Amino acid sequence: MAEWIDLLDPSLDEIRRHAPQGIDHVVVADLVRPASADPVVRPALQGYGDYVFGRLLAAVLVPEEDRVFYQEVDLVLTHDRIVTVRKTPEGEAPYDVTGVKKVCEAKGDLQSGMIAFHLLDDVAERYIELLEAFDDEIDELEEHIDEWSNDRTRRRLSDLRHDLLHIRRTLAPTRDAVRGIVEGRVDLEGRPLFRREVFPRDVERQFASVYDKLLRASESLELARDLLAAARDFHQTKIANDQNEVTKTLTVIASLLLLPTFIVGLYGQNFQHHFPEIHWRLGYLWSWALIVVTTFLQLWFFRRKRWI
Repeated sequence: MAEWIDLLDPSLDEIRRHAPQGIDHVVVADLVRPASADPVVRPALQGYGDYVFGRLLAAVLVPEEDRVFYQEVDLVLTHDRIVTVRKTPEGEAPYDVTGVKKVCEAKGDLQSGMIAFHLLDDVAERYIELLEAFDDEIDELEEHIDEWSNDRTRRRLSDLRHDLLHIRRTLAPTRDAVRGIVEGRVDLEGRPLFRREVFPRDVERQFASVYDKLLRASESLELARDLLAAARDFHQTKIANDQNEVTKTLTVIASLLLLPTFIVGLYGQNFQHHFPEIHWRLGYLWSWALIVVTTFLQLWFFRRKRWI
């Protein structure tokens, strides 16, 4: 049974008191570093001889505000102890380990490696749920592209693309870190990157299910990106069609004004001879009739072509 020490936004003294002896100063600096709602750091699992350091980022969707933020939890594992350092994002709630603790106690998985497994499993489940929610968001966008204004649609496309890029930036390193455990990677000298005391064979096999979930999440991410690209292409096509309709309308207006302008200009010339219509009694009505007839002929032509 391993001792689980959970720290929330700890001080440097707390970390030094609970961390393994001889912990690397780089790891200590990582543990003390404050969290950020923006994923500026990459998830990782790294072996440091007798202990393993891990950095996890759990993505959280806030559907009411159409945004995603990230909860960071760092791990330091030895064969008989696991220290979790939860960091509170600015203006957000920290990662909650209550559910993971209940699962570990219910299943009797109290080894440090199994506790890390359940933490990673929870993070993987969150990614799957998040991407399922993103599919719904993209479906909603596709349904309302014809109704929403171009500015609103463009902003929503940009926000979704930005969020998917951030998810990709955190999901891929998490998947690669778990794959390192599953494959039992070794260093240049042939030594395992992770000590068997921390991740025994039976624990490694458990991590295979987490890796499968992260692969599913990666596939869902690629599908979401494809769906978003299709929605963006449809929006651009809609804008082009709207511009074509505007161009048609302007062409119709210009054509309707062209012939009356020509007729008025023709009879407005200052010629006294060889201009019989000027001396007609009904010359004025003749010019108006010519304007009206040519206008109606153009309207009939454009209506037949379905331009108006």
